Amino acid sequence: MQRRFPMLRKLILLIGDMGILLLSTYLAVAIVFSYYTPKPDATIYYTMSPVMIITAGILFNINGLFTLSRKRYSELLLSLAVTIFNLFIIMMAASFFLREFAYSRSVLVVTAVLQFLLLALWKYMFWRIERARINPRNALLIGSEAECVRLITRLNAQPQLNYKVRYICNNYEDDPWQKIAETIDLIIVCSDMGLKDKAEIVHFCHKHGKQVFLIPDVYELFCSSVELDKIDDIPVFCPRYLKPNLEQRSLKRIMDILVSAIALSVLCPIMLLIAIAIKLDSRGPVFYSQIRTGRDEKPFKVYKFRSMRQDAEKWSGPVLATENDPRITKLGKFFRTTRLDELPQLFNVLMGDMSIVGPRPERPFFVEQFKAEIPEYLYRHNVKPGITGLAQVNGKYNTTPYDKLIYDLIYIQKCNIVTDLVIMLQTIRVLMIKSSTEGVREKGEKVDLSRYEINEIG
Repeated sequence: MQRRFPMLRKLILLIGDMGILLLSTYLAVAIVFSYYTPKPDATIYYTMSPVMIITAGILFNINGLFTLSRKRYSELLLSLAVTIFNLFIIMMAASFFLREFAYSRSVLVVTAVLQFLLLALWKYMFWRIERARINPRNALLIGSEAECVRLITRLNAQPQLNYKVRYICNNYEDDPWQKIAETIDLIIVCSDMGLKDKAEIVHFCHKHGKQVFLIPDVYELFCSSVELDKIDDIPVFCPRYLKPNLEQRSLKRIMDILVSAIALSVLCPIMLLIAIAIKLDSRGPVFYSQIRTGRDEKPFKVYKFRSMRQDAEKWSGPVLATENDPRITKLGKFFRTTRLDELPQLFNVLMGDMSIVGPRPERPFFVEQFKAEIPEYLYRHNVKPGITGLAQVNGKYNTTPYDKLIYDLIYIQKCNIVTDLVIMLQTIRVLMIKSSTEGVREKGEKVDLSRYEINEIG
């Protein structure tokens, strides 16, 4: 089984990153202070370096800058820009709270620019080396026809992953998939496979040194966080309820109040400009309110900046936004892309209807539909809905409701302040990715599955 990223190369990348961060600080001090006579004391910049290194290491890990090979360079560049911006803000705040007013803001700005330029070059060199070393991985998909089509479509849209689908297996009992296992590097098992079949596939992969990816269903999600108990000498698993305890909810509420209050005080001028722009762009109110389903399925009124025509659903009724939706105004398209239309939801957070991080609130009409199709959908209402969430960070607007549900339930399992802070930081990067705000596609891509059949090719 191939190792995705050998530890030695990862260590070299880490040392290079930290070295460039320190070099950038040294160069920035030399450049800025070259214009001063006499030269100020530069000791403070070097004593703050450990804070910068530790903070940068955490941010690099959060934004995935230690794993390069299966990403586009544009994606890495975007993650790097967001990371350096976050680092700049944190270092500025640290110097303020430590009362180090001698810490020059000019040095901070020059340091950030040098860090971005030098790290972009270093990451590009390392990325090219990693891309040259990586080989395409032949994959076998096992699952229903619909699931295989969905996976092939997604993999074709992400060529940088280097996963090449060679075969599919729709009939697990009859298709001789084990005969072609020698030519396969990776087996992807869809969520609609039975537990017994999944166990046999995993056993086969471990026995023959093949990597296996399991797409989880809700049952497996419950089993991923269990406590071991016993009945006499019989081992039993006790799945935990998908519900945060009182202590977690209390700490989360305190953080919600602090973050929303600070954000509203800082963003008030921007929100005022947005309100004026909406009034000038189209007829109708500035704000748009709608009933959504909250914690314990209690309805509440969510607030957003209006991004659609005033009579958007007069004739159609409740429908999800699609790509190139004619109901969206020109200015509204920009607001939805940048998520600026979500800013008024900070008032919902302050009032206690929502949280900063959590599952996105859905309309009661669609909630009832999803509950009929996916009974486990009701578990996502065990927490307050959020402005952002794990599904928004890892998925897209057009990610299927079932996949979003899996992300939401994983978040509920890990619900705590640290998880929330990580998701908040990752949200900044997601806001700049266009695909994260794409509407629901009206027609899926057609895939010819016959070219992947084992009987014909194998």
